[in-house]
Amino acid sequence: MKLSCCAYSYRQLLQGGQMTYEGFLDTCAALGFDAVELTQYYFPEETDAYLNHIKREVFARGLAVSGTAVGGNFANEDAGKRRQQIEHVKDWLVKSQKLGSACMRVFAGAKPDGVDLKTARSWVVDGLAECSEVAAKCGVILGLETHGGMTGTAAGVLALLKPFKKDPWVGLNLDFGNLSGDIYGQYERLAPSAVTTHVKVTVRQGEGREAVDYRRVVRLMRAAGYDGYMAIEFEEKEAPVVGVDRFAAYLRGCILDA
Repeated sequence: MKLSCCAYSYRQLLQGGQMTYEGFLDTCAALGFDAVELTQYYFPEETDAYLNHIKREVFARGLAVSGTAVGGNFANEDAGKRRQQIEHVKDWLVKSQKLGSACMRVFAGAKPDGVDLKTARSWVVDGLAECSEVAAKCGVILGLETHGGMTGTAAGVLALLKPFKKDPWVGLNLDFGNLSGDIYGQYERLAPSAVTTHVKVTVRQGEGREAVDYRRVVRLMRAAGYDGYMAIEFEEKEAPVVGVDRFAAYLRGCILDA
């Protein structure tokens, strides 16, 4: 397994202007990461010239692009807004290809109030299926994230992924911090579907959060045949410049001796 860092980890600095995207790349290179995940929200522009610039800057620092990440909502009850979301994902599949990414994180979206679960799931499946056609042309895998709501449990995620069992362009972005309850049992169920991951320091449990045992996680992911990226999404209160470095050192140890 290799370590990546999500631009999301430095979101306050990127949004506040204290860090540029190039500065994010400098930081990741200095901390010894193998790769970066390029979050769409923080791009100051999306022109071909800027995308090519970032692609070059990633390469120049000896990094790889482990993935890209967009938001979105395939379950919006407004058909027009669902269409906008689908077109946004398609657009960023093309941009991801230009950036040299082989995977792009997407969200299912929350089930709207008053809409039955079967209908909401059908909207998500239909959206993923349409985007999968573009994903195949671009060579970019769609990674549906465990992100609460319909994707807040292993069972919910697997229900959405079931129609894509034979589709190599739709898989799972397994975020270890966005589940609760029997987290390790759920990780084990989801691991075979994972194409990439998001690694948080803690996971929600009841009203609080608890640390995830990543030695245990590495063992169960390896047992499922996963050897991809562990991409840090740092959400703790500690300043990310310090906290990300400390967390990365812990994860390297887990990968080495799990």
